[in-house]
Amino acid sequence: MKNPLPLNPQALDLDEPQGGLSSYPPSDRWDDWTEYDSTQWPRKVEKHYSLIPTICFNCEAACGLLAYVDKEKMRVQKFEGNPAHPGSRGRNCAKGPATLNQITDPERILYPMQRTGKRGEGKWERVTWDAVLDDLASRIRLALQEGRKNEIMYHVGRPGHELIYNQRVLHAWGIDGHNSHTNVCSAGARTGYAFWHGFDRPSPDHSKARFILLLSSHLEAGHYFNPHAQRIIDGKMDGAKVCVIDTRLSNTASKADYWLSTWPGSESAVLLAMANVLLQENLFDREFVRRWVNWEEYLREEHPAKPQTFETFLEVLNQTYAQYTPEFAAKESGADPRMIVEVAREVGRAGSALSTHVWRNAAAGNLGGWQVARALEFLAVLVGAVGTPGGTSPSAWNKYIPTPPMMPPPPNAWNELMWAREYPLAFFEMSFLLPHFLKEGRSKLAVYFSRVYNPVWTNPDGLSWIEALTDESKVGRHACLTPTWSETAWFADYVLPMGHASERHDLMSQETHAARWIGFRQPVLRLALERQGKKFNFTYEAHREAGLGEVWEEDEFWIELSWRVDPDGSMGIRRFFESPYRPGEKLRIDEYYRWIFENSVPGLPKAAASEGLTPLEYMRKYGAFLVENNVYELHRKVLKPEEVQGSAVDPVTHVVKKNGAPIGVQIDGNAVAGFPTPSRKLEFYSKTLKDWHWPEHSIPGYIKSHVHRDNIDAAKGEMLLLPTFRLPTLIHTRSGNAKWLYEISHKNPVWMHHEDAERFGVVTGDLVRVQTAIGYFIDRAWATEGMRPGVVACSHHLGRWRLKEDFGGERWSTALVDLKQVEPGKWMMRTIHGIQPFQSDDPDSSRIHWEDAGVHQNLTFPVQPDPISGQHCWHQKVTVSKARAEDRYGDVFVDTNKAHEEYRRWLQMSRGAPGPGNLRRPLWMIRVYRPAPEAFYLP
Repeated sequence: MKNPLPLNPQALDLDEPQGGLSSYPPSDRWDDWTEYDSTQWPRKVEKHYSLIPTICFNCEAACGLLAYVDKEKMRVQKFEGNPAHPGSRGRNCAKGPATLNQITDPERILYPMQRTGKRGEGKWERVTWDAVLDDLASRIRLALQEGRKNEIMYHVGRPGHELIYNQRVLHAWGIDGHNSHTNVCSAGARTGYAFWHGFDRPSPDHSKARFILLLSSHLEAGHYFNPHAQRIIDGKMDGAKVCVIDTRLSNTASKADYWLSTWPGSESAVLLAMANVLLQENLFDREFVRRWVNWEEYLREEHPAKPQTFETFLEVLNQTYAQYTPEFAAKESGADPRMIVEVAREVGRAGSALSTHVWRNAAAGNLGGWQVARALEFLAVLVGAVGTPGGTSPSAWNKYIPTPPMMPPPPNAWNELMWAREYPLAFFEMSFLLPHFLKEGRSKLAVYFSRVYNPVWTNPDGLSWIEALTDESKVGRHACLTPTWSETAWFADYVLPMGHASERHDLMSQETHAARWIGFRQPVLRLALERQGKKFNFTYEAHREAGLGEVWEEDEFWIELSWRVDPDGSMGIRRFFESPYRPGEKLRIDEYYRWIFENSVPGLPKAAASEGLTPLEYMRKYGAFLVENNVYELHRKVLKPEEVQGSAVDPVTHVVKKNGAPIGVQIDGNAVAGFPTPSRKLEFYSKTLKDWHWPEHSIPGYIKSHVHRDNIDAAKGEMLLLPTFRLPTLIHTRSGNAKWLYEISHKNPVWMHHEDAERFGVVTGDLVRVQTAIGYFIDRAWATEGMRPGVVACSHHLGRWRLKEDFGGERWSTALVDLKQVEPGKWMMRTIHGIQPFQSDDPDSSRIHWEDAGVHQNLTFPVQPDPISGQHCWHQKVTVSKARAEDRYGDVFVDTNKAHEEYRRWLQMSRGAPGPGNLRRPLWMIRVYRPAPEAFYLP
């Protein structure tokens, strides 16, 4: 049809735009952007906005946002994408704009709160920041002075820029006090990648790939899913094919060219069968493997009697992986062997343009899941797709972490509450075992900080966390740094309001594509007020001016707390929090970032000067900076003459060392950077695993999962529960105060195949009881063809709860529950009512039309630590049955005595330190907040 009428005929009266349309407001008009007030239509009433860039905090991708700050009312009207951001390119998922819900949430905490009754009793009073800071500082100071440095712990969930900011704090205090969520998230995959190339994440170049192989749901919910989804679509538009290996029919799987619905835990077998096809059909890159794989070390160590040639290695490789036939993989996984072969050939045809990714998925669900990442990377190595255009790079190549001022030296300290001897190769802290370590009396905590973390709800075995957090002999003082109430905050001593994404500073850089960039999160209302000529010493002062109570930002909190810990500087702490421009004076937040942008970001001062701006002004204006684009094959970088001067090449390993430290490797006569592994090559063979008591897993292999088919007795109603998949609209524990997101997603039924539903006599909507090793939960069934028979699945994003009617949890998202300890260690939770409308300053709270809050399944999971990676193995062997007469939707029962027994059972699988040289951990491996080298050795 020619010249169709617009949907609204009044649009015919609008003037034609001058110069055409644009997708985003031009940056030269961000200081005073004009739009018509939509609520005044059809009148043309202008609204003037100050557009200030910041960074989204609703997943780990760090996408750019533009805050539209109403210049008259001095409040944020909306958030849209920042077109100057190299990673997200002005595009956001639903979670980015929903930041507006979070900052305008009528139930957010605006002032510091202190408990007045017993922990968990729900009695609170407002307290001053001075009182909080003085109390915490005095406890920290005393612990440090008395040599109890391991009794101070900072436990973070989704970090901001901790590695360049909070590390300064803890190292200045001289402690090994950083704890994280990573071993309930991604440690399995990180471990698999690190054993290959020393880095702990993949960075796929999807947009230039010819074939994309995903063990994830990246078009809707995977790691960095918005930036990655954009580039997957870019690749598909250029002809790339996509294969998804995922038990569940995710939205991504439904759009793929190939979908392999595998039995959870069998993924390594499938990937190794593909590797076997590549080897048998000669579809691999011989020269890449010869140059960059440590095959010589493998032959020396494991086959010394054979000829030490590359041809011998290929013979051994073929023999080793011949057992992984497509038929074997099909038997283990249930996938079609013909499809396994076809995907393998697609991998071979893609060659160096194969992009791959796994993050949680199978690597986080299974015992030995780290071998899934190792097997996946094996495919990339075989076809030479490491660091190439369209291939998959190590993560650090596509991130940029600027050096801050005044970095304190690493401490000679090692905290075994986090880095336990039983798990010397654990890729991150054994954080989810903390309640059990405390229960065993390994140590206690004087001061415990939790930030952007809700272990009672997020972690497995949350009721053991409640038992630990309510025991003041185990946890002396708990300060929860959070903008909202949570299941964990309820059991704290202090609840301290910290800013959301648009209410604080920090720096972000993520491996979204083949480039390096930094993004600048900043408190937009403070900046808007300062543009009007107002000045503030602290961000909370600007928030108070804007009607946001006394909401602090973490950067300034740690500066202030550190000054109070060491008020006269005698402990050597305060000097790290003094201004680099005003000696002896307290560091200001703008000085900290000014120094970084002037001294630590290549190209930024020049780019800023070209616009007549200082580096800090440039970052305040644009919120992001592209440090380097098209970053590829850094392992091939030839060492400079001054780098190799004074170095020596090991005649056997070809490793180039200088002053005893490896700096590169000699490849075909050239000294190049290589990889940060012991061999400086890609390590098909890990001598580390052999030396640290795991010789049977020294090469990529297949470890049968704890939920292998052989361990599931279907005749007894046993099934495998897959509890790890994400919903694209929710963010673990952080989206509870986002009304738009919860209106879309507020249920987490149990997915089950129609055959299983018929076997149990249930239909969609019926209640089912899911029994785990330590308890059970009651949920509704959802019968679907999108799930493999014998497997059930339940998303982990739902099931939020509170214990009081009017506060203690976001009423947009929480059910009111009754939680009782019916016997010692035996806990029962029952829902009193679901989500209901409530009265508040937001009229939408009275319009709530949904009731379901989901079911909190994680409470019923025992801890299941992988003995190598330390990853909690999320998948559960469960018994599924039709609900009993006494069961109610949302019921949860847990026996924490059984939970501790399960912890002890899994602990027996570990093979602890020491390793070679009496080490706690290999010196070459990544160690977050790395302490001094001497701390790595056992006494």
